[in-house]
Amino acid sequence: MAVVSGKSFNRSAAWIALACLVVPMFASYYFDDMFSSISYLFENPALTQLGWDAAGYGLYTSGYSVLCVFGGLVVCGVLLDKWGVRITGSIFVGMMAAGAGLVLWALLSGSSASLTVAYVGCMFFGLGSEIAGTAVTRSIAKWFRGGPMALAMGLQLAIARLGTAFALVLSPILVRQQAGHVYTLAETARPAVVGMGLMALGLILWAFFVALDARADRIEGKKVFPSAKDIADATESALSPATTDADKDEFRMKDVLGVLGNKNFWLLGLLCVLFYSSIIAFKKFAGAILIPRFDIPAEAAGWMVSMLPFSTVIFAPLFGMLVDKAGKGTRWMVLGAILALIAHLLLAFAPAGVPFWGYLSMVFLGFGYSLVPAALWPSVPKIVPDKVLGTTFALIYWVQNLGLLSFKWLAGIILGKSADNGPVSVELMFVGLCVAAVVVALLFRQTSARHPELQLDKANR
Repeated sequence: MAVVSGKSFNRSAAWIALACLVVPMFASYYFDDMFSSISYLFENPALTQLGWDAAGYGLYTSGYSVLCVFGGLVVCGVLLDKWGVRITGSIFVGMMAAGAGLVLWALLSGSSASLTVAYVGCMFFGLGSEIAGTAVTRSIAKWFRGGPMALAMGLQLAIARLGTAFALVLSPILVRQQAGHVYTLAETARPAVVGMGLMALGLILWAFFVALDARADRIEGKKVFPSAKDIADATESALSPATTDADKDEFRMKDVLGVLGNKNFWLLGLLCVLFYSSIIAFKKFAGAILIPRFDIPAEAAGWMVSMLPFSTVIFAPLFGMLVDKAGKGTRWMVLGAILALIAHLLLAFAPAGVPFWGYLSMVFLGFGYSLVPAALWPSVPKIVPDKVLGTTFALIYWVQNLGLLSFKWLAGIILGKSADNGPVSVELMFVGLCVAAVVVALLFRQTSARHPELQLDKANR
């Protein structure tokens, strides 16, 4: 038991809470990426009894962000601050599982409306996943306030992305690549069946976390780990200068406008949408890009792209500890964005048919995929008061999903219309996103230098 800001910080309980929180996110990441390494199935509708093509698959994946973009994330982020993580998180973890179940039903039914039903299911799955992720991040910020927050967030991110790695490696095993074979509905749905099993385990452990969090609140009072006063004092004036001390702990709707008026929020939001779109949208079509670019089979492509999440399992916690102990978070964001740019330049322009360049690009992209989030997410509690933290995370996820909705859909169109040069054409789009991400990261670095009171580059000791 350590003492932080005059309040007890129960390390053992915090790590138990984290262990419960990571499993629903593992399940979410698995289900979201279960078709990424076998996306070649949808290049031709005749390959499966399901009958989807590349544009249809792109539409399905874009459904993840629809409800998030059209107000869902913002409204639910406010609910998170009003109702707390236990009530709001439970609702949306349940929605995530229900949406996944609807997708599985659509895959198994094979009806003419299967794409529409799966699209709707993906919409509910996406909103549920994003708010569940916001609740998880908000909970980590609460339980690890004053402790190793960047390390905890890095571990959560690493284990969640292990779900992606599990999907990328397992799906080509569950659905074997066979020349001239028409895949049945049951074969196509195998990855989703596994995903639903993971969802069930995630629901059980989320329920355990809710009980643990409620017990901790009863023991410690209304707030388990109140926000550090110095952080609140340093940022409150930038958001609502007229706010009195009596108002600091009470969330009000006008606080949302305060967040939207915060320049730092927009810089982090833009960096998030540009950087994540260059990686998440890429992963959705990894098989369709890597297989023709480097002349490799589907299983090899799955292993190649799985280097991304596997690398974060190791490096995200290490970089989280680096940010905790050394600070300089904005510099790591710049470096991570540059590494992602190098990776996509290799994917676009490296010699075709040489797998080495594909593996090297995944190394650079994996490092970037670990560096940027390890520094970005722990910066959010430094730019806003604790009372609007859930809303702020939700707003950033909203901006992120606006980009994901657009770029996943656009990637599917580019690949569908550019049969011969599709992989290079879509990679040029990702290069552009990375260039913009580097520019935004540099702007945020300048903000840190101009406003040292925010302590964006200070170590979290």
